Amino acid sequence: MTMKRLLHWKNLVFLLFAGLLFVACEKEETGNNEAETTSNIVETAQATDALSSLVEALIAADTQEDSDLIGTLSSEGPFTVFAPTNDAFVALLDQLEDYDSLEDFDDEDDLEILETILKYHVVAGVAVRAADLTDGQEIGTVLGESVTISLDGGVFVQDATETPAQVIIPDVEASNGIVHVVDKVLLPQVIIDALNDDDDDEAEPGTLVELVVETEALSVLEEAVIKAGLVDTLNGEGPFTVFAPTNDAFVALLDILGEDYNSLDDFDTEAELMLLTDILLYHVVPAQVLAAELEAGTVATALADNSIEIIASEEAFVIGDASGVNAKITATDFLASNGVAHTIDKVLLPQAAIDFVASMNLKTIVELAVGTDDLSLLVEALQQADAGLVETLGSEGPFTVFAPTNDAFVAVLDLLGDDFNSLADFDTEEEIAILVDILTYHVVSGTAAFSTDLSDGQEIPTVQGESVGINLKDNTVHVVDATGTNATVVIPDLEASNGVVHVINKVLLPQSALDAIAALSLKTIVEIAVETDDLSLLVSALQQADAGLVEALSGEGPFTVFAPTNDAFAALLAALGNEYHSLADFDTQEEKDLLVKVLTYHVVAGTAAFSTDLSDGQSIPTLQGENVGINLKNGTVHIEDATDTNATVVIPDVEASNGVVHVINKVLLPQEVLDILNPPVPNIVELAQSVDDLSLLVEALVTADAGLVEVLSGEGPFTVFAPTNSAFAALLNALGDDYHSLADFDTPAEKELLAKVLTYHVVAGVAAASTDLSDHQELPTVQGESLFAILNHGVQIRDKTGVDANVIGADNTASNGIVHIVDKVLIPQEIIDALTDDH
Repeated sequence: MTMKRLLHWKNLVFLLFAGLLFVACEKEETGNNEAETTSNIVETAQATDALSSLVEALIAADTQEDSDLIGTLSSEGPFTVFAPTNDAFVALLDQLEDYDSLEDFDDEDDLEILETILKYHVVAGVAVRAADLTDGQEIGTVLGESVTISLDGGVFVQDATETPAQVIIPDVEASNGIVHVVDKVLLPQVIIDALNDDDDDEAEPGTLVELVVETEALSVLEEAVIKAGLVDTLNGEGPFTVFAPTNDAFVALLDILGEDYNSLDDFDTEAELMLLTDILLYHVVPAQVLAAELEAGTVATALADNSIEIIASEEAFVIGDASGVNAKITATDFLASNGVAHTIDKVLLPQAAIDFVASMNLKTIVELAVGTDDLSLLVEALQQADAGLVETLGSEGPFTVFAPTNDAFVAVLDLLGDDFNSLADFDTEEEIAILVDILTYHVVSGTAAFSTDLSDGQEIPTVQGESVGINLKDNTVHVVDATGTNATVVIPDLEASNGVVHVINKVLLPQSALDAIAALSLKTIVEIAVETDDLSLLVSALQQADAGLVEALSGEGPFTVFAPTNDAFAALLAALGNEYHSLADFDTQEEKDLLVKVLTYHVVAGTAAFSTDLSDGQSIPTLQGENVGINLKNGTVHIEDATDTNATVVIPDVEASNGVVHVINKVLLPQEVLDILNPPVPNIVELAQSVDDLSLLVEALVTADAGLVEVLSGEGPFTVFAPTNSAFAALLNALGDDYHSLADFDTPAEKELLAKVLTYHVVAGVAAASTDLSDHQELPTVQGESLFAILNHGVQIRDKTGVDANVIGADNTASNGIVHIVDKVLIPQEIIDALTDDH
């Protein structure tokens, strides 16, 4: 028998896993506390669809008179069996000429070979679990030859070939032992020797060209060799080693070259044919190198002055070329009369090819993407975003673009869930903003950074604003985003006229997009309140206020809401008295307006302030207009309102789609509401305005037009001696016929005179009650001269006239001081002198 050419196979194990899981779970169907396995190894294999080929092989081998493998593996044991999957048998058959199925093992020699192979999978006398295996352990089989265990990256079983089998499902229990499912049929040395003996008997192999012609998966390579005129060269004496790219590898190369290269027929100019020749010679080593002889290092090729790199990668080798993207060796040691061929999954590119492609008329980044089938979803995303990105990336640049493949976009759509089946589902303004955020995170502006310009650990700012990181490993560039899962650059350095494109296998996601995507699943502030039992009274309050607050807090935001609990509202109602048994008692328009003021005092608009954003002593404006204060104590957030009692945040940071909610244990009250519930103490001017007998004093303050109304409405404190209307009438009478009313103080000089009289009645900086005064106490006034307190059967105030004023209404408290009503207008010396001069 002869090993057939084998390019590539993959094993699918899902159904196998499901079948064995079913068998393994049968033992749990008994009522005993301790599980009992009832199926033996043969029955376990028979019950597993993916081991049907193993069962068929056992049955076939047992057709020999002296073979009873099924009987043996059904006996008491114990045994350890390495059980190959159906795919493993298919792979074995693919390597053997004249064997399309197990039915082809139909003569005595074939059945003996089959029995020999099967015995090599059985260890008798022990049931060994995977956890009991050790690295480098040699285990004797029923056949007599041993297998070797490797634990590097999994559990592997090494047979007499160079390729180990991997245990893909360990520890399947049977009543008479343990089954480890493996992805390869194990071959003992005795079988390999038999196969090699058969090979020696076969006819002399053909040349490398004939080998390529006979291999369907190398048909494009055959076409290339003919087109480049290298048939005679590769039919020559040699010896040669050819690293033979598969058809898929050539297809990938054509895709890279763009829409001008749909097949090898498009290599039709002299320069292009020379390029093709150079590429093919770059795959030829002028010596025979078998797989076992490969060593890491630089190897000269048939293309003069151009070498390839043999690079160790785990337990195998990859081939490095001038592109920086390594080729994997997919199959080895296809012997020809003049050398050997090894198939690879990539066309190797010498520097001449790289330079030639670069010398072509380069396309813009957008044109390059449009011309690359595997970037069609990237193009669609740029169009769907409708944010001018197509025009931007078609402009001068330079740009560096990390371009996700179609599979990468499919993967991110799967990640986003059922609402995103295609890029067309990004159709709302919010979703399009997320898409723009994602796309601009793939673009670096102002530089064309080729892979050789990138360094490990480098942070690169993107157009989106956040940075991507660079990780270099095994000569491959990986791009780090905010997810923690790196993207791999699968095709680097696609040069464009306005920059460079690196094709990656993952859509990069910035933190802002992750946050926005997470927010899509969040509920609004109102929805959170409605679904929270302990906020039901807050919802009732919003509805009772009937001021559109429900709609507002369901809007875009962002908002920060301090949400009082039901107990907090109950405490407020109790404090308001018997008129308010429930929020329904806020039923007049005035009461509804009051409720709106309370509720809007709990809302901060324009920001979603999480607890980590708050700082001790911070003052935050609310929607109501007044500020709330922040107090941080013992790791807890407290909210200060206009009362003396702080609210405590009992549940912080309830994130909503339009903001954040902090649940608090008290209803916050602004000063405006406290003033309505408890009217404030008036200031000095307001107090005077409220007293009929001080109306002339108010008129005098206004007539003087010297800012005294504003001053006496200010913070203070002040002590004011306020003359009655009779006192002002007496003053006007004393001034003569020119002054019938205060309106006669109408010239600037007269207004100034009046202002000096009035400021002589004001003591600034102190609110002096009558009990605070002492006999003959000097009281400096705002006018500059002093008054004197006289305590003689009451309180009198002495000015410069020699006639004391009597305090007839003492200690009228204002918010900014104290007013003492007097029966005489007080006159300073400055006014007496002025009046004397006039006369």
